[in-house]
Amino acid sequence: MRKQHIVLGVAPTKRSFLSMEEAKRQKDKFMGVIRQIHPDVVEIVDIDDLCENGILYETEKIPQVVEKFKKAGIDALFTPHCDFGEEQCAAGVAAALKVPTLMWGARDERPNTDESRGRDTQCGMFACTKVMKRFGVQYSYIWNCETESEDFKRGFDRFIRVVAVVKTVKNLCIAKFGARPVPFMSVMANEGDLATKLGITVVPVSPTAIAARMDELIQGKDERLAEYLADVKGRMDTSSMEEDKVTRAAAAKLAVQDLMEKNHCTAGAMECWSAVPILGVPICMTLGEMADEGLPISCETDINGAVTLAMLQAVTLGKESSFLADLTIRHPQNDNAELLWHCGPFPYSLKDAGCQARLVGGQERFELKKGDITVCRFDDCDGKYYLFGGEGRAVDGPQTNGTYVWFETDNWKRWEEKLMFGPYIHHVGGIYGNYKPVLREAARYLGLIFDDADEQGVYSL
Repeated sequence: MRKQHIVLGVAPTKRSFLSMEEAKRQKDKFMGVIRQIHPDVVEIVDIDDLCENGILYETEKIPQVVEKFKKAGIDALFTPHCDFGEEQCAAGVAAALKVPTLMWGARDERPNTDESRGRDTQCGMFACTKVMKRFGVQYSYIWNCETESEDFKRGFDRFIRVVAVVKTVKNLCIAKFGARPVPFMSVMANEGDLATKLGITVVPVSPTAIAARMDELIQGKDERLAEYLADVKGRMDTSSMEEDKVTRAAAAKLAVQDLMEKNHCTAGAMECWSAVPILGVPICMTLGEMADEGLPISCETDINGAVTLAMLQAVTLGKESSFLADLTIRHPQNDNAELLWHCGPFPYSLKDAGCQARLVGGQERFELKKGDITVCRFDDCDGKYYLFGGEGRAVDGPQTNGTYVWFETDNWKRWEEKLMFGPYIHHVGGIYGNYKPVLREAARYLGLIFDDADEQGVYSL
C-alpha cells in the first residue's frame, strides 16, 4: 500500500492582552495530543521559530508565518485558539493560504470573576469564523471540547482523513485502459469537466500496450514474474486453470502496474471483459491485486468509479484497500441487505479468513470478511457532481461465485430509492470502517453535493 503524507501547518493564536502563561499551557497540551495522532502520516510544521512560544498574536508576523507555510508546501492549516485569539491573525493566515483549515479551541474551565478573567475561547471562535467567512476561507470545526477528550482526538483524526481525500482528488491521474464497453452508456464520464472542476486528469492507455508488456515479461522470463506467480499460487487455488493462463494472469498484473507507474497514474479504469481477446485472459485478478498495491482500478472503464475508489482509499490514509462492486440482488431472507458482487476483482487483503481463494478462468472467487463497511459513489449529471455515502455491515448470506459480500443497511428501501433517483449507476465503492462523516466533509471542500444515505430522498411508489 501507498501511505498518505500530509503536511499540516499549525498556527496557534491568543489575544494579545490575555495571559501568555495560560496560552502556552493550552498550546503544550494540544500539541502533545496531535503529535500522537498518525505520526507516520502527518508532518507538523509549527511557528515556534517565528512567534513568542510559537503562538501568533501580532499582525506583523502574518507574512512570515504565511511564507514559512508556503515554503513547506502545507496541505492543510490548524488554527487552534489558546484563548479568545486574534481573528485578524488566524483569518489572515488562512485567507492567504486557502487550504483546508481546522478551527478548534479547548473548552473554558470557568467564567470570568472579579478576581480573574478566563480565556473566553468559545467566544473568540465565534468571532473568528465570521471573519473566515468574509475572507472566503473554507474551514472545518471540532466543537468546543476538552483537549484530552475523545471528541477532540476523533475530530482531528477525521480532519486529517478529509485532507487526504481532498489532496488525492486534486492530484488524481487516472489511467484509462481502453474504451467503455459498447452497451455501458451508464459509465460515460466528462473528462473535460473532471479536469477543469476538480483537477483530475485522464491518461489513455491502450489494452494492446498491456498485452505487449505481458509478452515481454513472459518471453523474457522476468524474475519479478516468477516471484509473483509463486506468490499467487501460494495464496489462491489455481488448479482449475491451465498453467500458461495462470502465468498470463500474473503477467497482466505486473504489466498494468508498470504502465500505471510509467504514466504517473494513481488510479485506473479498465475495459476488462471486452478486452479479453486482446489480453488472452480476463483482467479481473489484476484489479484486486492492484488495489492491494494502493493503485485501485475500476471495472468496465468506469472513470467515476475510479474516482470513488481513490477517495475511499484516501479515507484510510492509504492503509486499506477499497473495492468496486455491482449492486446486484437483495438478500433472500434479509430485507435490509444487498449483494455487493463482481466477477472477480476484489482485493485479496479483504478476503474472509475462513474462505479459500480460488482463481477460475482468471477471475477470483472468495467472500469478503465481516465488519463495518462504508459505501459511496462519486458521479455526475448535468454538470453537477455528487457523492452518495452511507454505512452498513457485512452479514451472512448464500454463497455465490465471483467475489462478493452481503451488505446490510438500517433501511435498504431508503438506500434503493436514493440510488434509483440519484445520478448513480450499478457500481458502488466500498471500504471497511465507518467514514461517512469524513466523506461528507470532503465533499464540502470539493464542491460536491453530498447525498446522505440516512436521509430520505424521493419516495418510490
